Amino acid sequence: MFTGIVEIVGTVKSFTEIDTTESGGSGASLVIRNASEILGDCHLGDSIAINGTCLTVTEFDSDTFKVGLAPETLHRTNLGSLKSGDGVNLERALAAGKRFGGHFVQGHVDTTASIVSKTPEGNSLWFKFKVSDASFMRYIIPKGFIAIDGTSLTVCDVDDEALTFTIMLVAYTQTHVIMPKKDVGHLVNIEVDMLGKYTSKIISAALLGASSSNDGDDSGSLQRIAQVVKRVLEK
Repeated sequence: MFTGIVEIVGTVKSFTEIDTTESGGSGASLVIRNASEILGDCHLGDSIAINGTCLTVTEFDSDTFKVGLAPETLHRTNLGSLKSGDGVNLERALAAGKRFGGHFVQGHVDTTASIVSKTPEGNSLWFKFKVSDASFMRYIIPKGFIAIDGTSLTVCDVDDEALTFTIMLVAYTQTHVIMPKKDVGHLVNIEVDMLGKYTSKIISAALLGASSSNDGDDSGSLQRIAQVVKRVLEK
């Protein structure tokens, strides 16, 4: 579990598509440097979020650490496009007894989004994003939480038809995360508010019933919704 409050910005040392070392596990791996500030209490197997993606430490020293990247991670996130010298947002898993400053972030990236526009306003910076997977737009609401490359942010405006939403970065955040260095067209990792996903699933189950009972029949689902609405109105 994470908070979306980025601790430091690290630097990609290397990305290896097939890492045959023991710590690489014969899959893709990523080595991050300039991370000494968060490695003082590190152990093998610890979780560190890189650009909002929860990953497992397989090797580390005083300044660098390595993580493995599963095919699903490469498919869902922007990590596969990283190259040596790129900056990345880093956050250790939440420790017990610490102040909770952001929102509940799992480190499980849902999809990516592309930067549509980047506009200064005073000392703040507006960003507009277009979501890659339209199915996640239902969880993005004005003034709701969202994690972008692991940064906990507040949604400003939403356009469901255009699949876009906006956020504003205050001056302090601009100096502590990687987003201001990204240009229009670049991809960012998106994790929507998990409470919204749980709520949606619970309500869908209550209104529509188990999918097995409907056997894919939308008319049955609509009839059940109509019945629920009718009962509510009668009350």
